[in-house]
Amino acid sequence: MPPPTNILTMTLKIFLQVRPQVHEHLQHWIDQARKIPSPKLQEQALASIAAKTFHCEGGGIYSLLAGDRYREAIRFIVAYQTISDYLDNLCDRGTSLDPDDFRILHTSMRHALTPGAKLDDYYRFRDEQDDGGYLAALVMTCQEVLAGLPAYKLIAPYLHELADYYCALQVYKHVRREERVPLLQAWFDEQENALPPMAWYEFAACSGSTLGIFCLVAHACHQDCTALLARKIRDAYFPWVQGLHILLDYLIDQDEDRRGGDLNFCSYYHDYREMVARLSHFYKQANVSISALPYARFHCLINKGLLGIYCADKKVHPQKEVRMAARRLVFLGGSVGLFFYLVCWLYRRMAASDPQSARRTILLP
Repeated sequence: MPPPTNILTMTLKIFLQVRPQVHEHLQHWIDQARKIPSPKLQEQALASIAAKTFHCEGGGIYSLLAGDRYREAIRFIVAYQTISDYLDNLCDRGTSLDPDDFRILHTSMRHALTPGAKLDDYYRFRDEQDDGGYLAALVMTCQEVLAGLPAYKLIAPYLHELADYYCALQVYKHVRREERVPLLQAWFDEQENALPPMAWYEFAACSGSTLGIFCLVAHACHQDCTALLARKIRDAYFPWVQGLHILLDYLIDQDEDRRGGDLNFCSYYHDYREMVARLSHFYKQANVSISALPYARFHCLINKGLLGIYCADKKVHPQKEVRMAARRLVFLGGSVGLFFYLVCWLYRRMAASDPQSARRTILLP
């Protein structure tokens, strides 16, 4: 069963196939989070799902590459993304500035990609430690799915590479404010020779996405996945598709991050014109990079969808320069990008005014 390659078929599959499954799995993890003994850990586990459900919904689209095994792909994607969002909340909302704490927490993300890996005491450097087995259950769910994939061994090196980039970023971006940029710049200096021309903050953005991992796992559901294909997926998604994804995320979060004193990679561009030029470059390179993949039109839809989805976010309108940038970026995606933009814009406005109506109209479970 090939993935959809036109906008209407993809939209139907997202709302009728992907989202109901995603929400079913999310409800399971909400139920588990409610049993967490530590009030602080429970609060962050529930908050991460409530605020970042759309991460799992978006990631779940990659399950359409898995054919008949899409349910297994969704099970993995939801569990892995839930780990990512939960740990991000623990690092962002907690009081710790200890890199060892962030490093051991994120070791769970590498273990989740390694069937048979022995679990660790991921909270050893935290005051709050009793999560009732919540994080361990998420890790073991990912391991269980991966253990059953026909091509797991072929994708494993690239899963681990992408996860290592992600985990390093999470450590460096959450330490003491004065240490963040020097650490990220030094990390970039170590990696620069293997990268196309880009700035340190763009490399950091490329490291912060889970999309490449989801794409690899979905393809590994097939018997005919090869080592060559796994390498092509890695090269297509890192750096360009992942960079586009996270730069768009930072684009719309600039005011929020400025108020919270958080690192925002888009803030390092000289002005909005440079920012638009560089995001446009990432979009164009992302389209070139996916052209060698099977079902390239599917991946192209996702790239266009990223433009529409982020540019339609409610955070865009109050920020004048972001609004100007979004207006220019959304048209890069042509009619498909505009379609995604209009659907997301309409849904978010309906959800804000009447959540029950929005759920019925968009066919949410």
